[in-house]
Amino acid sequence: MSATLFAPSGAWNGKIYSNGWQEPGLGTEPVTEKATGAVLGHTGIASAADIAAAAATAHEAQAAWAQVPAPRRGDVVRRFSELLLEHADEITEQLMRETGSIRFKGEWEVHMTAREILEAAALGGRPQGVMAASAEEGRHSVARRIPIGVVGVITPWNSPLLLAARAVGPALVMGNAVLLKPDVQSPVSGGVVFARLLEEAGLPSGLLHVLPGAVETGQALVKDPAVDMVSFTGSTRAGREIGSVAGGLLKRVSLELGGNNPYIVLDDADVDAATSAGAWGSFFHQGQICLTAGRHLVHERIVDAYTDALVKKAKALVVGDPMTDGVMVGPIVNERQAARAEQIVGDTVAQGAQALVGGSRDGLFFEPTVLTGVTPGMPAFDEEIFGPIAPITTFRTDEEAIALANRTSYGLVAAVVSADQARAQRIADKLHAGIVHINDQTVLHEVYGPIGGIGASGNGFNHSTLTNADQFTEWQWVTSRAEIPAYPF
Repeated sequence: MSATLFAPSGAWNGKIYSNGWQEPGLGTEPVTEKATGAVLGHTGIASAADIAAAAATAHEAQAAWAQVPAPRRGDVVRRFSELLLEHADEITEQLMRETGSIRFKGEWEVHMTAREILEAAALGGRPQGVMAASAEEGRHSVARRIPIGVVGVITPWNSPLLLAARAVGPALVMGNAVLLKPDVQSPVSGGVVFARLLEEAGLPSGLLHVLPGAVETGQALVKDPAVDMVSFTGSTRAGREIGSVAGGLLKRVSLELGGNNPYIVLDDADVDAATSAGAWGSFFHQGQICLTAGRHLVHERIVDAYTDALVKKAKALVVGDPMTDGVMVGPIVNERQAARAEQIVGDTVAQGAQALVGGSRDGLFFEPTVLTGVTPGMPAFDEEIFGPIAPITTFRTDEEAIALANRTSYGLVAAVVSADQARAQRIADKLHAGIVHINDQTVLHEVYGPIGGIGASGNGFNHSTLTNADQFTEWQWVTSRAEIPAYPF
């Protein structure tokens, strides 16, 4: 393989990956560097016919792959993890260009993805079933895991490598084939890297198809009868539509959706430490993460000190091209998203809040923003923003903090910071969220703890080493006897 994975002269440019690089049915779209607008190449856009052909091929290839011993399937995926690290620098820079990530975030994503893949590979060496009890003498009873079949994986642009890997890796190791639809804004780091490196790692042909596209492509993937499961990470609006269609077709569907995540700061918290964590939670990757701290709920006794410290943090952050040294806040992914974040700020200020710093942008470069006087009913309180914006709301009592935190249909992640861990735990126990952190911020991602939401944030199929084997397999009950037993008739 060439040292350059993503050169525009490569076989991927203008193509989709389905038994090799193929011409797409819906033409191509440019892949741009978000900070400069430079064209990095072109991605193919898969049509419904492309999806159907890929799904049929994947269905056929999956039957043979399921017969390969699980540890050997794990070996292929493990090699993929090694290749990710061998190409870490190039993949990091591609993430920076395609998604606007700062270097730290790009490096973190590559290394976290390599860890995700290693843990997925380890699933192949774990027990594939259990001996079940039986009340009948002579009956041998086993419950075993079997692959689901063909898994459609639809991923977003904000962490395209990691959020694809956490589904692609375990799905393949558990014996499935995969149709991967990366977002058209990040199809190289979210798609091409999988095609190139899994092919080099020895994955047999037909098991992975990379099919970039937008709504039409995604709808075809969800509806195709050869696709047995859909794993989707993205907006709640799109997730509802996908869940409705997949559910109507009786397909398994795994949804990790949006969040409007509370970061609760109690009056006994270390203000400096809490502010640092809160700034990271709201401004990291321009706030374009479903786990972002969307609402800072701060006790009235410390809100002034907390606000002053957060404003200083926001003013100190350098906004610009992430390829430039010292930049900590890169561009918003596109004009539509930047305009939406700007409108949320404007409408919230119009309703009585105050922007103490930021609130404006230069094209896609949005200044880190701190809003005070934010109350329920204002857009910055009620909506998922996806921008570098920290709305502050005050509370008087622990009960009020809990009520404010739960005043949302979302339920992805919440955090509580306090010098009294027992008090923080009492609050955490009453929060409506699939993930809760005590004395930390909301943007945490590990391979081991289940990541997923409840309510409008998802349907409970969480990604982790604890849950991935169940998520990407079916349980099959098998019994056997030496002889057919006698029956009454």
